Amino acid sequence: MTGTDTATALERATLDKAARENFPVAPFFLPRAWRTDLMAVYGFARLVDDIGDGDLASGGADARVLGVPPERADDRLALLDAFEADLRRVFDGTPHHPLLRRLQPTVRRRGLTPEPFLGLIAANRQDQLVTRYETYDDLRAYCELSANPVGRLVLAVTGTETPERIRRSDAVCTGLQIVEHLQDVAEDLGRDRIYLPAQDMKRFHVQESDLAAPSAGASVRALVAFEARRAHDLLNEGAPLVGSVHGRLKLLLAGFVAGGKAAVRAIAAADFDVLPGPPKPGKLQLLREAGTTLRGEG
Repeated sequence: MTGTDTATALERATLDKAARENFPVAPFFLPRAWRTDLMAVYGFARLVDDIGDGDLASGGADARVLGVPPERADDRLALLDAFEADLRRVFDGTPHHPLLRRLQPTVRRRGLTPEPFLGLIAANRQDQLVTRYETYDDLRAYCELSANPVGRLVLAVTGTETPERIRRSDAVCTGLQIVEHLQDVAEDLGRDRIYLPAQDMKRFHVQESDLAAPSAGASVRALVAFEARRAHDLLNEGAPLVGSVHGRLKLLLAGFVAGGKAAVRAIAAADFDVLPGPPKPGKLQLLREAGTTLRGEG
């Protein structure tokens, strides 16, 4: 396989995951320039998550491109360190990884800063070191790194960031992250991670062993319902962001909010039993939620 073939394969392996997200990444109705730049940002965010989760394509191609020795190709912290070094080349040189080379024109065109990208790397580095969260505030601080930078980058790419929009965007992104954690309780536990706050688990009399059951008992369902309400409240808090913009961006942001709310409804429809697998909303539910969000309804 040539270097060009390898680069193409690395990009495709990451970007093809966009269709499986809870929210639209770069839908067809956006201007081409926005779609190009949003997919470049998505490629970065998806790849750093794949590094942090150990979900890179087999064969070690990403490690080789980043200059990580073969004997450390499975060392996630080493990969994240190398990825951060390559990210810095986006701003002052020529990056090695094809997804970062794809990102560089977007960074220059939109005047993006390193901070949100570094936040996403820091979140995945934290995932290697912190596997439990004591309080809801601790979890939200993690979401400040793992989720909120994505919304801020969307606003920056579209040239619409203001302090109030950033505040609303942060609420939406944190809500989306919490919903994803609820959908993935069993998968995360398989990685020895729990994103349900320990204080809340204690309040609802949930033990870690309860999360390993094939189906959720009453206590786990009550806990998931409690956290789902929190996520829904955050999505409602951020929803006025949609009404603050116009045109195609309004549709995109409505899709983010609707994706989160539809996922909450899917969790509720499963009677808050997330342990057999992630409850997912159907397309009709997504469309209904999008219409409700565009009309400014709750």
